[in-house]
Amino acid sequence: MVKVAFLTMFLVSGALAGCHRAPDEQRVRDAISATAEAAEAAKASDTVDALTEDFDGNGGQLDRRALANLIRVYAVRGQKVHVLMGPVDVERRGERMIATFTVTLTAGTGVLPENAGAYSVETGWRKDGGEWRCFTASWKRAL
Repeated sequence: MVKVAFLTMFLVSGALAGCHRAPDEQRVRDAISATAEAAEAAKASDTVDALTEDFDGNGGQLDRRALANLIRVYAVRGQKVHVLMGPVDVERRGERMIATFTVTLTAGTGVLPENAGAYSVETGWRKDGGEWRCFTASWKRAL
């Protein structure tokens, strides 16, 4: 279950990609997309780039360091994770953003067979050093 949490978290955290002139909501969407791409490519640093140092995943189940390490373990083992993202809904709440989406995780042989599936994800974002960073995420099975 921690592995699924990790994978989901890396998806929600994302590396901020995109131009500085894009609207804030689009920058969050771009970060989520970049995170998913980095996770599939087994790039640990890029996967956690948009996470704050105090990132909290699913009420303490996963932090930034644990997520990066999990990606590294999969890479060393030569295991591949596939990510299918649903539409991302972003809502401004004061100085913060909330992004919600559904993600489906699948994997090659031997990876996450019991935990693959669809998850509903909610992420919290705040500005940190002028960039939008994910500081919290929660997920649960969608089906």
